[in-house]
Amino acid sequence: MFACIYYDIRAVGNVLSAAFCYAEGALYRGYPLLFLFRKDFEKMKEEQNLTTGSVPKKLIIFALPLLLANLLQSFYSIVDMLVVGNIVGETGLAAISNASMISFIINSICIGVTMGGTVLIAQYKGANDEQGQSKTVGTLFATSLIASFIVTIIGLIVYKPLFHILNVPAASMQDACEYMKIICCGTVFVFGYNAVCSIMKGFGDSKSPLYFVAIATAVNVILDLILVGLFNMGTAGAAYATIFSQGVSLFVSIIHLKRKKFVFDFKIKHFAIKSDKLITVLKVGLPTAIQMVIVNISYLLITGMLNYFGVSVAAASGVGLKINTFAGMPCWAIGQAVTAMVGQNVGANDIERVRKTTKIGLYLNVSVTLIAIIIVQLFAEQIIMLFEPESQEVIKGGVLYLRMCCGINSLIYAAMYTFDSFAIGIGSANVAMINALLDAVFVRLSVSWILAFVIHIGFTGIYIGQAVSPVLPAIVGLIYFKSKSWEKKKLIHHAERSVGQP
Repeated sequence: MFACIYYDIRAVGNVLSAAFCYAEGALYRGYPLLFLFRKDFEKMKEEQNLTTGSVPKKLIIFALPLLLANLLQSFYSIVDMLVVGNIVGETGLAAISNASMISFIINSICIGVTMGGTVLIAQYKGANDEQGQSKTVGTLFATSLIASFIVTIIGLIVYKPLFHILNVPAASMQDACEYMKIICCGTVFVFGYNAVCSIMKGFGDSKSPLYFVAIATAVNVILDLILVGLFNMGTAGAAYATIFSQGVSLFVSIIHLKRKKFVFDFKIKHFAIKSDKLITVLKVGLPTAIQMVIVNISYLLITGMLNYFGVSVAAASGVGLKINTFAGMPCWAIGQAVTAMVGQNVGANDIERVRKTTKIGLYLNVSVTLIAIIIVQLFAEQIIMLFEPESQEVIKGGVLYLRMCCGINSLIYAAMYTFDSFAIGIGSANVAMINALLDAVFVRLSVSWILAFVIHIGFTGIYIGQAVSPVLPAIVGLIYFKSKSWEKKKLIHHAERSVGQP
């Protein structure tokens, strides 16, 4: 057994090493424009002033580490499933697959709430207000700690009923419950890690979060193999590996902040909630969290609809969605960069640069998405066959999914995501939340249900519902961007009025 574990560790280690190299190399090979900025990226300081310099260059070099971090996080979850699937078997794999749906919702809450910190810190950074930055950091840390306890308690109460609603197979139920119980208890690390990353992004630092994700990924892979393989701890071992790796990443990130010249001194008395900062953080954070939860739940319900049409359709759609997710990663990275850059420039009162950032972000997002679409459409069958080389039904269904859901509609999605990122950056997260409702509920779920089960088009109707879902939100986002109503929007005005800050 030890020999098998050794070869498993060596194999996964080689995969991890290759993934790091491939992820970086693929960026420059797949997107030739990015090669022009490779030296700028390598020389890039940790914190950037996003209020000056070339907008396209700043956006691209800020987005690159975010894209690499997204790729690593995807690799992180894939390794969990590979190790458990190969060592525990299909019951363990099914347990993690179902538990992951709930953990994704928890992660969405963590990311959404802490996003408010990114935007407020970015605006204070643009305004050169170090006192505001420090108070926001202290408030975000304290709020994240309290929120993590609340989410932990709620998670421990609801995960079993949710598993019954999801019809988790009886053979996998115990493993899924063990996994979820441990993950819920580690929510404090998820909140803490996301708080640190949000702070760094607000300051214009996208490289440090990449390093923290890399550390978490490496620790998780090693612990997966030791706990699941060597000590035969099953899905519980995978859960312990996950929360421990997140804890290590949080610890390293805090040490990193303490060792650098940072506006927050980490004294206990400064881990305090300032009411004005809390209100402003939640003004952005809560709508963003709701937006992300709505989207995740909608895909959960779409998966349930597709399951109605059998295993082949469910498998084909699952593979298609995973490919679509990878194709969308550059878009998400650029969107996050737009949010940070817009935030800093709003703080600096440079409205014209806010407009320019959004427009260039839109052009970049549409361009990289178009490249991804072309690659996916040219090699759709070959890509599907990487996941399922034998079943012709799955291959045919997966190709159909990509033809319908990874085409022109993806360009519209890129526009929608850019406008949502802009809205969050200026502090109008409620616009992004409304767009999420339009996208996920009023279009995706409603159209999919009507076409598939009322008009009886079948699962093709669900694909159509997904394909047309970004159109209405993209139009709303464009109208809001073109309007003048957002130009006086500034979160730090609210904070200053509340506390009388000079």
